[in-house]
This record gives sequence, C-alpha cells and structure tokens, in this order.
Amino acid sequence: MEQERVNPAPNVSGLVRSFTKAIKFRGSGINQDDRINKVRMKLSSEDEEKARIKASMVALLAKLFASISSIKAAYAQLQVFQSPYDSEGIQSVDEILIDELIRLSEMKQIFLKKQIDPSPQVTILLAEIQEQQGLIKTYDIMRRQLETQIKVKDSDINFLKEKLEESEKLNRSLEKRLKSGGVALSVSDDLHFSGLNPNHFVTVLRQTVKSVRSFVKLMICEMRSSGWDLSAAAKSFEPDVVYSRSNHVCFAFEAFVCRMMFDGFQFSNFSHPSQHKTSKKPHQFFKQFIETKSMKPNELLSKFPKFGKFCHEKYLVLVHPKMELSLFGDLNQRNIVNTGGYPDTRFFAEFIEMAKRVWMLHRLAFAFEPEAMIFQMRNRCRFSDVYMESVAEDAFLLEDGSLIVDPRVGFTVVPGFKIGKTVIHCQVYPCPG
Repeated sequence: MEQERVNPAPNVSGLVRSFTKAIKFRGSGINQDDRINKVRMKLSSEDEEKARIKASMVALLAKLFASISSIKAAYAQLQVFQSPYDSEGIQSVDEILIDELIRLSEMKQIFLKKQIDPSPQVTILLAEIQEQQGLIKTYDIMRRQLETQIKVKDSDINFLKEKLEESEKLNRSLEKRLKSGGVALSVSDDLHFSGLNPNHFVTVLRQTVKSVRSFVKLMICEMRSSGWDLSAAAKSFEPDVVYSRSNHVCFAFEAFVCRMMFDGFQFSNFSHPSQHKTSKKPHQFFKQFIETKSMKPNELLSKFPKFGKFCHEKYLVLVHPKMELSLFGDLNQRNIVNTGGYPDTRFFAEFIEMAKRVWMLHRLAFAFEPEAMIFQMRNRCRFSDVYMESVAEDAFLLEDGSLIVDPRVGFTVVPGFKIGKTVIHCQVYPCPG
C-alpha cells in the first residue's frame, strides 16, 4: 500500500524575500516620479525665464523706438524755432532732447545688466502711445511747414500773375502802336537807302513770320472750334511726314500759309512772269517800303491798288470756300472780297496784317542790288546747317527719345533768302531719312 503523498511545507523565507522585493520595486517607482516631476518643474521654470527675458527685450525695443520718435519730433520743432528765432522755444526743445538722451542712457544700462521688466506689456503699451504721439507731433509740424510754403507759393503766383498782366498790357500797347504805325518794326525811321544792309531784312522777316504764325494760330483755333480733324488736315498738306510730336502738325499749316503767301515773291511785281513786269529801280522799292511801314493796312489798301489786288488774290487762294463755309457758316467774306471790298472781321484783319508784312518784305527784298533771292528745300533732301534750321529742336527726336541719325527735310516751313553772300536760313521740319 502506497504511502500518502504529503505536500511539503511552504518556504516562508522565500515568500518574505519576494514580498520585500516587491515593496522595494514600488518604492523605487515612487522615487522615479518625483524625479520626473522635478525635471518638469525645472524645465518649466527655465521656459518662463526665457519668456520673461524676451518680453523684457521687446519692451526695451518699444521704449527705444518711442524715444527715437520723440527725438525726431523735437528736432523738427527745433528747426521751426530756428527761423524765426525763438529762444524760449529752443530752450524747451533742448530740455526734451536732454530728457530723451538720459532715457537712452538708462535703456543702455538696462540692456547691459539684463534687467527684467516686471510688467513688459504695460511698458510696450506706454511706449506705443509715446511713439504715436511723437509721430503725430512730427506730422503736425510738417503740415504747418507745408501750409506756410503753400502760402509763400500762392503769394509768388499772385505776384507773377500781376507781372504777367502788366506785361500783356504792355505787349498789347506795343502791338497796337505797331499796327497803327507808331513804331516801325524795329527798323529805324531815319534809315537811308545807302545804309541798307541784310540785318534790316532779317528784322522785317522776323516780324513777317511772327504775323504769319499769329494768323495760323487763329486759323487753327477756328478749325478746332468747328470740329476739324487737324491731323487729317495737316496730312492733306504734307501727306508723307511723320511728326515726332502731335502738336507739330501746326507746322504743316504754317508751311501751307507761307507757300501761298510767298508764291511769286521772286518776281519784282510779286506775280507770275507772264504778267506785266515792273521797271522800278531798287531805290523806288525802298521808298515804297519806307512809305508802307508807317501805314495802317486800310490806308495801304486805298493808296496802293496793287496791294489790294495782291490781298484779293492771296485770300482767295489761301482760304478755300469749303473751309470758309465750315468756319463761319457762310461765304460772306469771300463774296465781299470778290466784289472788291474788305470784310470787317477779326479773321480778315489778321490776314490783311500778314499780307502787309509779306508785301513790305517783298518791297525791301527788291531794294537790294542785286535783289534778295528766295529759296526753299526739296522734301527728303539731306538736312544741312549751312542753309537750314529746324523749327523745333525736339523734331530731331524719334518717339523713343533717340536722335535721328540721318535727318532729312520733311518740308520747308519758312523759305530762306540770299542777299549777296549773306544766307538767311530757311526753316524746315526735319524727319528720318
């Protein structure tokens, strides 16, 4: 009979050791959590310190910019007090500058010592307020300075307007005296035939060109008021010319008027050679020039029938019926001219004044011996400084602003003249070759 198996007695000492180990293990876990918490607390403390330092630096920079803004405002105010000189104002600004410099020195020490601002948000807010105040003060000073400058400019403008009005009155007075014969075209009244020289011709030519341009200006003004396309009209005069500036089309009108008015200038009777030629001598032409230069256009018409015939022919060829009808709504002026009369209009008055100048220039041209010879340049011929000058300096420029390399003559605006060996340049409008 088998013996009954008896369970051995439990090992008490082993159980005690296992329990002890378990207790030690739990104890070691508790110590580990404490260390983790301590590490976390340490890291959190360092982050907070860094954030405080950063906030302090931001606040310091804000104070720095605010101080600079105050210094700028004070400097602007100092300039105001310099002129006119204000000693009290300068002293007050000086105190502000000293205070701001002291603040800058204090900020430098705070930065070097790395001092922490206890309330950086408040400092930043106050600094922003100070900076805005400085900017407002600076802009206010600038505004007052600009207002003062505007007043000075307005005063200058009013003064110049008064001077301009005085000049215009003087010019109108001189022009009236010129037209009435009180002043003789800048050519001396005691001019004698023996003392005649090309300079006198140049003087009268300039006055003639001025009169032509005055008539052209009025004609263009009337055309613009009547709705004309000036570019298209200029193209009908000079079809193959490209203008460097849009306002240069006026030279095409001037060229057309000069071409019509100076047609036949080379003949002594100012007419075509098929007609009767005059047998006048140079001194007789000179005498007519002296007589006509002091006459009003109406007196000239009544005393010199040839001048009246000249005006009649030139007006009819210069002012086309369609143009007259478009400008004035009727052909009354043309009808009056055709019947031998002279319209009492501003347009015809400008025309008759221009005709008088051209007629006088012709009389003076044949007072020279040999007579002054008229010439003009062919279109597309090479530009030459010897015989030509440009009516506009910017006509030598292309649209992109570069100079024309090989300038050519687009068309002759004002003819040139030759008196003996003296050449009076013709005025041309240049264009690219």
